[in-house]
Amino acid sequence: MSLWVDKYRPTSLSKLDYHLTQAEHLKNLVQQGDFPHLLVYGPSGAGKKTRIMSLLRELYGPGVERLRMERVNFTTPSNKKIEITTLNSNYHLEVNPSDVGIYDRVVIQELIKTVAETHQLDTAGQREFKVVLLSEVDRLTKDAQHALRRTMEKYVASCRIILCANSTSRVIPAIRSRCLSIRVPAPSPEQIIVILQNVCKKEGVTLPPELAERIASKSGRNLRRALLMCETCKVQQTPMQPSQEIPALDWQTFLEDTAKMVVQEQSPKQMSEVRGRLYELLIHGIPPPTIFQGLLEELVKSCDMQMKRRVVEAAAKYEHRLHQGNKSIFHLEAFVATFMSIYKTFMEEMLGGM
Repeated sequence: MSLWVDKYRPTSLSKLDYHLTQAEHLKNLVQQGDFPHLLVYGPSGAGKKTRIMSLLRELYGPGVERLRMERVNFTTPSNKKIEITTLNSNYHLEVNPSDVGIYDRVVIQELIKTVAETHQLDTAGQREFKVVLLSEVDRLTKDAQHALRRTMEKYVASCRIILCANSTSRVIPAIRSRCLSIRVPAPSPEQIIVILQNVCKKEGVTLPPELAERIASKSGRNLRRALLMCETCKVQQTPMQPSQEIPALDWQTFLEDTAKMVVQEQSPKQMSEVRGRLYELLIHGIPPPTIFQGLLEELVKSCDMQMKRRVVEAAAKYEHRLHQGNKSIFHLEAFVATFMSIYKTFMEEMLGGM
């Protein structure tokens, strides 16, 4: 049994539920002879991957859905062995180069070269090029992005690159100028409500309008999260009730508890425990900006207006540094340490003045 988010994922451009004008533009793009490199960007849960896979199906047909997982080995210039997992079809390859950290440049150069030099198994009626889909391009190092720019130019005759990113702010201008940029905005709460109602109708479940509105609001316009919340509500209580509780995601609860620990005690020992919890969140794939936002939202609940300003300034400073660097734990930890210092100083002044 598959989750609703996978079970009801649209498989073609004609079946998309929102941003229909954009879907028509993508269909026209496929019908034109010259298919460009693409940079698809937008917030998490907006439907970037769904649109990309629908676009590939429009290009090559249902063959792109017959996927196989492969492990590819590379050797770095320093003779270090690295391994990365790819998803392949006969027509495209999907990979997240940032999984290998600072060695992403090697993966990009070797992988795209291999794909570009390998002919398709079935060329009857298909395109003359294969597609390489690179996820989380905004997390690539600058060296990897410059290598990608050179590789895009070298193999343009036999290979097209589709880049997927949450934001273009960390993608170098040389890459942006070589791609057709496509922004996928987050769906509106009204669109999310309609999709939830349609999915529940297909499942034979009644979704109260009040509950649908609350789910759409709590999801933060993330459609993936909204569908997961809705399915969880259905599992917990059937039939669903307008006033039933919407369970928080495990990582959100974990993050809230971490913020409470920071407020409860400001000491080196507590800092060490918080660092371990931050590592746990990162290991389980929670994006650092999401951790920053969640921490800030919880921490400012314990601050007065003057303190809030200082805490928000510190969060902005360290989040900016996080986007400039690669080791996110350094900047998360620095923000927590700064908050502890601000909060402890404030409490000592309060107690001293009494």
